[in-house]
Parts: sequence; C-alpha cells; structure tokens
Amino acid sequence: MASYISDMTEGSEFKHLIHFSIPLLIGNVFQQFYTIINSVVVGRFLGKNALAAVGIAGTLHYMFFSLCFGLSIGVGVVISHFFGAKKEDKVKQSIGNSIYIIMLSGLLLGGLGIIFTKQVLELMQTPPEVMAETILYFRILCIGIVFVGGYNGIAAILRALGDSKTPLIFLLISNAVNVILDITFVVVLHKGIEWVAVATVCSQIVAMVGTILLPLRGNEYLHIKLRHLRLNKDIIIKITSMGIPVALQNLMIALSMVVLQGVVNRFGASAIAAFTATSRVEQLAGQPFNSMSAAMTTFTGQNLGAGKIERVRKGLRKAVLVSVTFGIFMWLIVAFFGQWIVAQFVPDPEVIRMGHTGLLILGPFFIPLGLIYVFRGLLNGTGDGIFALIIGFVEIVGRVGFALILTQVLHIGVWGIWWTAGLTWAIAAATAIIRYKQGKWDKFETKIVRK
Repeated sequence: MASYISDMTEGSEFKHLIHFSIPLLIGNVFQQFYTIINSVVVGRFLGKNALAAVGIAGTLHYMFFSLCFGLSIGVGVVISHFFGAKKEDKVKQSIGNSIYIIMLSGLLLGGLGIIFTKQVLELMQTPPEVMAETILYFRILCIGIVFVGGYNGIAAILRALGDSKTPLIFLLISNAVNVILDITFVVVLHKGIEWVAVATVCSQIVAMVGTILLPLRGNEYLHIKLRHLRLNKDIIIKITSMGIPVALQNLMIALSMVVLQGVVNRFGASAIAAFTATSRVEQLAGQPFNSMSAAMTTFTGQNLGAGKIERVRKGLRKAVLVSVTFGIFMWLIVAFFGQWIVAQFVPDPEVIRMGHTGLLILGPFFIPLGLIYVFRGLLNGTGDGIFALIIGFVEIVGRVGFALILTQVLHIGVWGIWWTAGLTWAIAAATAIIRYKQGKWDKFETKIVRK
C-alpha cells in the first residue's frame, strides 16, 4: 500500500512538493505535447480552417472539462483533510460518495454540450467557413466528457492520498493512444476532423479505466464496502461546498476565454490559427505551474488536516521560488525561439508573424501566471470557496474588460488579444496574493475535519 500513498505531513516540504509535482509535470507536458501534435497534424494535413475549428472547439471543451475538474478538486480537498487527520473511514466514505458526483456531472455536461453546441458557437461569432467542422468536432468530444470526469475524479482521489504516479501512467498511455490514432486516421487513412475527435474519446476511455483498475490491489483506501457507498449528506455537502465554487471559478475563467475567443474570431481565420498556436505554447508553459499548484493543494489539505499551519507557509515560500524561476525561463524561451515555435504549427507566413508577436507580448506575464497557480493551489487546498469565486470573477472581468477596451476603445487591433491575456494574469495574481495575505485561510480546516 505504501507505494500508492504519501503522507506529506512529515519530512522536507520541498522534497514532498517536488516529488509530487514531477509526475504531474511529466503527465501534463506529455498531454500538451499531444495537444501540440494534434494541432500540427490538423494544421498541416487538414488546413488552417480545420486548425481554427480545433482551437474554437478546444476553448469550449475546456469550459466543460474545467467544471468536471473543479468538482474533482472538491473531492480531493475533502479526502486530503480526512487523510491528514488520520480518519480512514471518512476517507472511504468520501471516495464512495464522490462517485455519484463525478459521474452525474459528466453525463449532464456531455448532454448539454451536444444539445447547445450550435447556439454557443453562434454566440461566439464563429466564422461560417469553420462552423460545420467545429460543430461536428465538438459534439463528438462531448461524448467523452463523462470519461474525462471519471479520470479526473479518480486522479483527484489518488492525489489526495499522495499518489501522483498512477494517474501519470495512464495519462501517458492515453496520450500515446491518441497520437497513434490521430496519425493513423488523418495521415494514413486520410480521414477528416471528426476522426481526430474519435481518437480523443478513445484515449479518454483508456485513461479512466486504467486509472481505476491499477491501484485497486495496492491501495487499501480504495477497498470500499457497500456502507461506504451509502449517500452521506454531510460528505456530499462538504464535497460540493468546496467543489462547486472551484467549478464555478473554472466556468467563469472558461467563459472569459470563450468571450476572448469570440473577439479573436472577428479577426479571421489567420488570427484564430495564430491564437490557437500561442495558446498551445501557453498551455505547455503553464504545466510546471499547474503541477506545483496541484502539489500545493494536496500538501495544504493534508497539513491543515493535521493542524500544521506553519508547515503550509514554508511549503508556499519554496513553491513561489520554483514558479518564479520557471516563469523567467519561459520568458527567455519565447523571446528567442517564439517565431520558430509558431512555425511548427502551420506554414503560413501571416500566422507565424502574428503568433510570434503574440508570444513576445505574453513573455513577461509568465511570472504572474506562475504566482496565480501557486497561491490558488494553496487556497483551494484550504477549501476557501469564496476565493474561488473571487478569482473567477476577476478573470472574467479582466478578459472581457481588457478585450473590449483594447480592441474596441483603444483600437490596437489583433494585438489586444494577447495583451488581454497577460494583463488578466497580472490582476489575478495580485488578487490571489492579497487573499492569502488576509490570513483567513488557516481557519478553513475546521469546516471539514473538526465537525
């Protein structure tokens, strides 16, 4: 059992954070490499309109994914607090009750996505030349949302217990399946964009099933009995009271990205393709931050459950140092290699020029982006639902407000898209730091463990 569990309440804070985040980082980087390969295959073999369709659908899919992920955060926070407090039966009850939340949300979101795809795309002012492909691609992706929810739910459970390796194994396997199927369908069999979506759904099924089955033998906490599957009102309320604010936070962030995508769409297919390419680079650059954020969430949850508040503060200081260092590194990478990076997506001179300039704008903002993730990870780990709603509101106001001001009032054109993203990161980072400095987060563990 020990290999599937890590108690982060003892030992070096830095060592725990790094050991936990490295498997996440590897998995997230491979996930983004898959996304990049997917974009390259689509852009080079199906054309820029198909790449634009994938970019638009990807923004929408992120909205649905983020809701599932937000609920899984609630699951992970509750379990990590009970685990830190050494309440084994409560851990198992939380796992049993989380199954209902995870699967129901995935089915509901997938159904809504299929029904309202066309209406949402019209609101986003999707160009007519890419509308049909985007609808087809996104509706197939919606079929897989229940599997996305299932994978993220079980991954959140395992990570709350300190196991970040098992989710990595099947994320890597699913990414390999996805790449192989993408190349087979598009390059070898000359299929269209719908088969790219089919490949994605197949890989999601592999990830969910494998992540459930592998740790069953070695992790005693997963050996739940019928009594652990009984609906427990208190646990359901605890999970949803933590998960729903994070899900709403993610929804607001995703909606702001949908609005921004709508602004991008006004500038035509070249701008959409350039924004899609730079978004892929941004997502790749954000993976170390995302991994450290997840590590901080589990670290914070376990240590608050154990009542070790000063240990949480020490862990934060070390996480900030790592994130700022990497933010500077990524700034230098896009400054010197931005044009070459964008050129790997689509061999269109106009797209390359736009994308390169966009990366130059984003470069310095990678530092506040890293700070958002670290402080958000800590505050999510405390179960601070109010912060989740605040940061979501800040990001939606930032993206909508800056986009309108920069493109419609100041008329700086397409470059307002990338300035909007960077400035939004800056104000979100400031908000997260202020919330942490208010010092209320260290009381939140009483909501879970002490009741």
